[in-house]
Amino acid sequence: MKNIKKVLAISVTIILLIIYLYTLSIQSIPDNIVIFEGEKINLKTILGLKADLTEKDQVIETLSSNQTKTIENPGKKVVKLSLFENIFLKNVNVDVLPKTQVIPIGNIAGIKLYTNGVLVVGMTEIEGIDNKKYKPYENTGIQEGDRIISINNTNIEDTEDLVKRVNSSNGNVINIKYVHEQKTLECSIKPVETAQKEYKLGLWVRDSAAGVGTVTFYDPDSKSFGALGHGITDIDTEQLIDIASGEFVTTKILNIVKGESGNPGRIQGTVDNQKNIGVIYKNTKFGIYGKVDNASSLNIDMSKKMDLALRDEIKTGKATIMCSLENGKINEYEIEIEKIFKDNNYDNKSMLIKVTDKELLEKTGGIIQRNEWLSYYSKWKICRCYNSCIRSLIWKMEKHLIQKGFRNYKVLKKYIIDTIK
Repeated sequence: MKNIKKVLAISVTIILLIIYLYTLSIQSIPDNIVIFEGEKINLKTILGLKADLTEKDQVIETLSSNQTKTIENPGKKVVKLSLFENIFLKNVNVDVLPKTQVIPIGNIAGIKLYTNGVLVVGMTEIEGIDNKKYKPYENTGIQEGDRIISINNTNIEDTEDLVKRVNSSNGNVINIKYVHEQKTLECSIKPVETAQKEYKLGLWVRDSAAGVGTVTFYDPDSKSFGALGHGITDIDTEQLIDIASGEFVTTKILNIVKGESGNPGRIQGTVDNQKNIGVIYKNTKFGIYGKVDNASSLNIDMSKKMDLALRDEIKTGKATIMCSLENGKINEYEIEIEKIFKDNNYDNKSMLIKVTDKELLEKTGGIIQRNEWLSYYSKWKICRCYNSCIRSLIWKMEKHLIQKGFRNYKVLKKYIIDTIK
């Protein structure tokens, strides 16, 4: 009897272990697969597992016993996994990309962005015509980082437009539509009349940003480009800027500030408003994207086409990067890829690299910031209590103050206010 119980216990344990390992094998199959056209889908061979390749809910083919299939046509497909044909397990989404060749660039270009609506970057009390202090924005729900997109159902194009519409209200309550954390909301707000016969909301707003950055690649077939490798965020709110449009222009490198411990260093440059390279239509956490109209301005070597690679194809070890430390001259420098973050799909941190090139280390100290966003400041206007003379003074002071080392708009704003009090 004891032997029977022992055998049963061992048998149950083995069965449970098999079920556990089987479950782990199924869970190890990814939910999403990205491949290029002409490549194979590779899934683990598991006893009893059936894999149906589907497109638009129609079964195209049941995969062979080794669970591989070469996909020729780009598009989105789904592999439906089931156990012994009857028990549904999961769907695997397959994104088949067209084979693409791009040209790595590494050149520096000027970037100008214009927001979709106007961005709220601060709030301040308003002194009314009766010498009393007001906060018209209180209890409206509007916060720093929100975007005002319309007033009284009329779209707001820029700060000038906002100031004009607030002044034309003559102090009557206006309806504001704004975006907060990707949700469109509405509120009512009553502008305050000042001693200067102007109407204010008490909001600091901005409608643009600009700077210099590295062009990552150029696609000669679509004439599109990618740049920076990270999104552009507002200096005050630290939120990704939602853009309506943007310009891609030539730039001139003025200075390289060498990186040191605790200071990443930076490249300083000026933006040439006269020489347009192209347009920017997207600002994402992975970089900015647009279309090139004047490719000759980027000094592109059309013979250096390279196949686009997926993250899984990247290997650790020696590699090179391309960048421009002199105007118009692009060089390759040695680096070492130390680690690859293959499971990180949420931000732009995909690998850890170490700069090993002695020339690059001597010139820059390592990795440096490409975009000196405040050296070419955005034009920010203020619906506030200052009159037009003070606004003009602030516009003239901004560039001088930034050159003096004010790298933060909040510090700059406080300095200006304290100065003119």
